[in-house]
Amino acid sequence: MISVKNLTKIYKVYRKTGNLINDIFFRRYENILALDKVSFEISKNELVGFIGPNGAGKTTTLKILSGILYPTSGKVSVLGFSPFEKKEAFLKQISFVMGQRNQLIWDLPAIDTFLLNKEIYELDEEKFKKNLQKLTAIFSAEKLIQKPVKMLSLGERMKMEFIAALLHQPKIVFLDEPTIGLDIFSQEAIRNFIKDYQKEFKATIILTSHYLEDVKKLAKRLIIINKGKILYDGSLTTILQKFSSLKYVSLILEKEVKEEVLFKIGKPIAYQFPKVVFRIQKKDLPQVVAFINDQIPYLDLAIEDEKIEEVIKNLFENHKD
Repeated sequence: MISVKNLTKIYKVYRKTGNLINDIFFRRYENILALDKVSFEISKNELVGFIGPNGAGKTTTLKILSGILYPTSGKVSVLGFSPFEKKEAFLKQISFVMGQRNQLIWDLPAIDTFLLNKEIYELDEEKFKKNLQKLTAIFSAEKLIQKPVKMLSLGERMKMEFIAALLHQPKIVFLDEPTIGLDIFSQEAIRNFIKDYQKEFKATIILTSHYLEDVKKLAKRLIIINKGKILYDGSLTTILQKFSSLKYVSLILEKEVKEEVLFKIGKPIAYQFPKVVFRIQKKDLPQVVAFINDQIPYLDLAIEDEKIEEVIKNLFENHKD
């Protein structure tokens, strides 16, 4: 569905010197490398989380894949098309939803935007009604589509944005920060919608988000980008195995235990009787569990992985230069 090989994008950025004459007549430009030989492939019906810090190259990549931007070099194929040719057959099979941009007509009900998109994408009446019914049902938004957009909350507007973008049943959907600025209930509604939409329409979806909860709940595959380079491409499970060296061991103690006994495991990161939590190296886990079973009376023991947020943060920290 999507093939990207050695994708490179360089922005030419004007830099002020502080000298008025030079700034007007002898402008200086700096080349900013936004994407540095990025390569990946995405198959049909995949939902891929595409994450990285601000300026990492996420949105630039999506804009190139959708044909909005032209790359400096590299090869891109989406649905067998070159996106930059912007052929009608290509544009009718994709959709781009940006959390900070909108396509709805502010003073009119959302249904008017839907009817406009019906004509743009040349949907017949039966298909339009069928898709609209399915999408509004997923969101429980049958009444919202008749309200002027300016009277909707941010969460409700995002629901309408999704419906407008997906009425034509695109095969590929680019989602750029779709839950940004939303409350936790609206975020959950959007996540459920994305999940249900992919299940119903078998779409291929690329999702960027600063909320890792979006990615954890939706994507099985994760692509991590930083400073225009791919740092990781694989499953969420594998990233923990590959880049995490820590485990968290939590105990519910049966009775008070002397501090010197607990400190043989290591200094607890949290301790308020009866609960105590240790952060230990993964390689030390067998010995620690054996010591606990032998020396410490407990009612419950839990072993947890390091949080994915911490693993990814450490990954970025190790690739600063």
